[in-house]
Amino acid sequence: MYFLNLSLLQFVAVFGSLAAVSVALYLLDRSRRKLVVSTLRFWIAAEHPAVAARRRKVQQPLSLLLQLVSMALLLLAIAQLRVGAPEQAGRDHVIVLDTSSWMAGRSGRTTLMSVARDRARQYLKALPVNDRVMLVRADGMATPATAFEMDRKKVERAIADSQPGATALNLDQALLFARRVQGQDGHRVGEIAFIGSGRTAARDRAAGTLPRNLRVISIADSIENVGLRKVGMRRSGADADTWEIYVAVRNYGAKPHVVTLGLDFGPPGKLGRVAAGSRVVNLAAGADVEASFEYKTSAAGILGVNLAPHDAFPGDDHAELELPSQPSLQVVVYSSQPELLKPVLNATPRVTAVYRKPEEYKANDTGLVILDRFIPPQRPQGDSIWIQPPAVGSPVPVRNTVEQAAFTGWNSEHPGAAGLHTKDFKLDRVEVFETGAADGRIGEVAAGPVIVARPGKPKIVVLGFHPALSGMRYELATPLLFANLLRWVSPETFRRAEVAGGSVGAVKLELEQTVAAKDVKVTAEDGSAVPFTLHDRTLNFFSGAPGGVKVVAADREYLYSLTLPELWDSKWTPPADAHSGIPKFSQVFESASDLWPWLAILGGIGLLVEWLAYGRFRRGMGRARFAPLRDQEPAGVPR
Repeated sequence: MYFLNLSLLQFVAVFGSLAAVSVALYLLDRSRRKLVVSTLRFWIAAEHPAVAARRRKVQQPLSLLLQLVSMALLLLAIAQLRVGAPEQAGRDHVIVLDTSSWMAGRSGRTTLMSVARDRARQYLKALPVNDRVMLVRADGMATPATAFEMDRKKVERAIADSQPGATALNLDQALLFARRVQGQDGHRVGEIAFIGSGRTAARDRAAGTLPRNLRVISIADSIENVGLRKVGMRRSGADADTWEIYVAVRNYGAKPHVVTLGLDFGPPGKLGRVAAGSRVVNLAAGADVEASFEYKTSAAGILGVNLAPHDAFPGDDHAELELPSQPSLQVVVYSSQPELLKPVLNATPRVTAVYRKPEEYKANDTGLVILDRFIPPQRPQGDSIWIQPPAVGSPVPVRNTVEQAAFTGWNSEHPGAAGLHTKDFKLDRVEVFETGAADGRIGEVAAGPVIVARPGKPKIVVLGFHPALSGMRYELATPLLFANLLRWVSPETFRRAEVAGGSVGAVKLELEQTVAAKDVKVTAEDGSAVPFTLHDRTLNFFSGAPGGVKVVAADREYLYSLTLPELWDSKWTPPADAHSGIPKFSQVFESASDLWPWLAILGGIGLLVEWLAYGRFRRGMGRARFAPLRDQEPAGVPR
């Protein structure tokens, strides 16, 4: 037997207080009573007030005992005295339902998720009606679907609404979450029931021990599956229009399989796509195989990667990657000597140059405009590079002009001077500029800066000398300088793009060079920022839903098409001491029954009997019985 609402100490304290008050009232009774007498002639003491004396014993012990017993019964009813064991009542259970991507696999005619939902309903029905239940959906993250509920219909609806996700099961996180939410509000801790196949992602070695109240309801999943793991693409170093494609395939089953790996390219949708490659792949049980392809195109489109034949888990048999077009920078050159600039512009890939005479100038040209030693009547609307502009009309003020000036050095902190070290040359005639606070000083002589980059919209670069008409014309720094300036003006054109197709979840990217966190930007398809961490050259971010993610790190651009489901790495083996299967709680809880209704009835009957037997109701009945003896005698004399 045990109390459901009160502890034993609380019950004893409350009952002791009530009993002490009742006994004190019986011992300290000073009430004045009416007594009917025949005459007051010989009752001299009646003129003096009656002296109340303390009683040393209870005159009506049976009345007191009956009251104490009745109050004890009522207090037991309030405390909800129950027959059974305390550990068998009012517990909180957590159902951890596996909703990982693997649960979408088909076992026979049904999916693993359908089987898991049926097992969850069976477990829910086996629980005692007084217990509370919480449903937690577990995939890459543990998500509570309900609070602790007594209403089983709410939990059943949450179970019916549970669907496979896109990430692998993180079992350690799910069990840790379930253990933390139990017992927070003072309720007794019940079971943590894991229902799933147990196919998990990489385990956390620091997760700690498993909970002792764990119950495992396993779902059989003998499914043969061959699926795509990763797809990587990058532009070839030999040919900018050629994509180098790498595809990783894994056999998750226990038998060897032979599959056909095919590629197609074209617009979104199936219509209009053309075959881009095909290969037969042999995979041993549990093996990984990587295949490589090459496909030449400069156009944008969708690359489809397919596995045939389909198996019981078709979610990883197909992947699509959106390939960007090969960008190019449109350059319009206004020069009387265009042959001086053609070599440096032709040496820079992704540049399409158009050469015009100064008198053909148009202010509405698109792209980058290069002005060779002349001032146009109207400044370009877009970005521009000015080569030795006249002092009157220069976008950056000319401080003075010097002759036979030795070049002193490059500003290595500015991207326009990246990789430039040559300085053993003289400039016959050079303009020195007056720079502002935001201007970048790329190259200098002793008198001041001679190559200046002004940021903003539009971007402006001015050179105080013509590289092809100075001592710099035979230096390798000349084409590199123009390449740096073009990259600074239009960095998106010269970024090296890499496209990767993979599974949702955690993504780890090894950068080719050390980059500061401020130079890294990770965005989703809708333009929202994706949180990331950067340690040395390792960038990590998490995507919990299928979609695209773009990573820009300095001059590198990585496009991730995270459309494949994240699958498991290993099979979890439950501990030997864990409970398993659907429990039979009903036989255990039949012995626990409520007594409070009967205790309340008995307590009420006890108080009623005491009032009828010893209360004023009985004294009133006695006075009514002897009323004829009073006649007209005076009354109200205190005893």
